[in-house]
Amino acid sequence: MRVIFAAGGTGGHINPALSVAGEIKARDPECAILFVGTKEKMEAKLVPAAGFDFATIGISGFKRGFSPRDIKENVRTAFRMFTASFQARKIIERFNPDVAVGFGGYVSGPVIRTAAKMGIKTAIHEQNAYPGVANKALAKMADKVMLTVGDAAERMNCKNPPIITGLPIRLEILEADRDFSRAELGIREDKHIILSMGGSLGAEAINKAMIELIACKYKDQSCVFIHSMGQNGLWFPKKLEERGVDIQNAGNIHIREYIDDMARVLSAADLVICRAGASTLTEIQALGKASILVPSPNVTENHQYYNALSLAKNDAAILIEEKDLTGERLIGEVDGLLKNRERLEKIGENAKKSAITDSKEIIYNIIAQLALPEK
Repeated sequence: MRVIFAAGGTGGHINPALSVAGEIKARDPECAILFVGTKEKMEAKLVPAAGFDFATIGISGFKRGFSPRDIKENVRTAFRMFTASFQARKIIERFNPDVAVGFGGYVSGPVIRTAAKMGIKTAIHEQNAYPGVANKALAKMADKVMLTVGDAAERMNCKNPPIITGLPIRLEILEADRDFSRAELGIREDKHIILSMGGSLGAEAINKAMIELIACKYKDQSCVFIHSMGQNGLWFPKKLEERGVDIQNAGNIHIREYIDDMARVLSAADLVICRAGASTLTEIQALGKASILVPSPNVTENHQYYNALSLAKNDAAILIEEKDLTGERLIGEVDGLLKNRERLEKIGENAKKSAITDSKEIIYNIIAQLALPEK
């Protein structure tokens, strides 16, 4: 089997593709896999580091502004889109794949579109509840459209009925054990662990609201706070101390810049307060955690809002838009959940019900059926 993967721009596109490629290699060591991306973005580092062959094309997205700089860049982008198809064709002709699979990002467009025109079987995977521009266009021609959540189907015009596959989940998440993780962290069973985070850079709105929440509740020794302030939130400890919180001597407050043991802290948590990226939500669902989701408003098509909404409308999370997030609102929501254990657990159970934990296997089977239909 020979497979081309097209994915680029963000880890949300690249990491699921790498996970599936790893599954294919594990099942078929003789399989040939080639990733196509851009030389400027994160895929140029992640893909070779994972041990896969990598080819590049020149492609970028359109700017939404109308400044002279934006207009000039959009002219360049239009030219790149024209030349990218020729570049993609040369790569495809050299590699001669059985199937081409797009996992999103602008690079998926010319690669999957060109492969389809050349008569090669194609598939795409959409991570978010609100599809990206490239996948919306490609859905009309792809042989298989794979979705993380069913809500995305309402916003796509697919050539064939889409298939809900979920999103690949790291093995360490699937194998994480709540009791073992709490023992490793040295936190007793009768404590409520509140895990809060805003990504590697941090989220200012979440940081500010968490200062209010921690300042309000840290004297309640039944609560343990694990908070990731992010690279841009290094001011957090000082602001907390200005609110009269003695971080050094408060054994129930753990402030980090970044969480590098996510499987441990997430499995140990009772409640998670975070953004609504597709990968994060998939891990929350897999572990059956109650969550308060604050979607980032600064993402394409506001897709994090729709990711969060897909859970909230099924009572599998609480959704607070960033414009509505205040310390008072967050304190009220957290108090309501901690005082009603049954409600807290029900939200977690509903999240667990919506989890798809065998996503890699499902996606592998779809790709294999396209590549080797006789089998």
